Amino acid sequence: MNQVRYATVDIDGQSIFYREAGDPANPTLLLLHGFPTSSAMFRNLLPALADSYHLIAPDHLGFGQSGMPTVDEFDYSFDALTDLTLGLLDKLDVRRFALYIQDYGAPIGLRIASRHPERVTALISQSGNAYLDGFTPFWEPLFNHAKDRITYEPDVRKLLTAEATRWQYTHGVPAEFLDRISPDTWTLDQAYLDRPGNQEIQLELFHDYQYNLDGYPAFQEYFRTHRPPTLVAWGKYDEIFGADGATAYARDLPDAEIHLLEAGHFALETHGDEIAALIRGFLQRVVS
Repeated sequence: MNQVRYATVDIDGQSIFYREAGDPANPTLLLLHGFPTSSAMFRNLLPALADSYHLIAPDHLGFGQSGMPTVDEFDYSFDALTDLTLGLLDKLDVRRFALYIQDYGAPIGLRIASRHPERVTALISQSGNAYLDGFTPFWEPLFNHAKDRITYEPDVRKLLTAEATRWQYTHGVPAEFLDRISPDTWTLDQAYLDRPGNQEIQLELFHDYQYNLDGYPAFQEYFRTHRPPTLVAWGKYDEIFGADGATAYARDLPDAEIHLLEAGHFALETHGDEIAALIRGFLQRVVS
């Protein structure tokens, strides 16, 4: 059952691709990827944990191998991506699960957790922000764009270039770890971004991101009220979601296990073995 399996299902008329590994009888871990990647970011983590856990890693609509309706055919928002993710869980009859959230996966996963706390057994956050503390100067053009799309669209389009995609993987990574990052990562992501119509999708999600911040109080109330077991494994040198976003979890989750790694935004690429070991130990302690 350690072999990764691949499937595509219809959710509310949309084609959703997902990777799956492990025995469905074991505790489930739902892995939610960020921008600009896909479930491919979990390609090594799935087989590393599949002996003990059931893992599901979908591609959000507009990413990876999932469908890519145009912005005229689908109203892209984080609320809509959340609904599709819940639809996938229902389709697969997954009622209880731990959540791994990274980047865009955080507002999706935390919407699910705060709305359905009884379904979530544990949280794992890897550069998955839930506090204003984690925002860095990287976000200035995005927040300008949120206020004035026309004026600032040229600035945010720069985030969709090959140079920017490569930077997301390599920034903040200590020199001794750079040779661990496969160039296939940013090459694949850029190939998806460069599909006709995809950049317009990303612009819609860039604009919608501002509304995720409105949800932070509800996410933090969920933390305080339900106290989900939480593991934070975060790149110390992440220049997109800074380390302050990791340590902020302790404000509402004083028992959270927080690890700052010698890594950047995509810590799985350089510290995958370390993160897998942290997850395995954490889930063994908190999920039966």
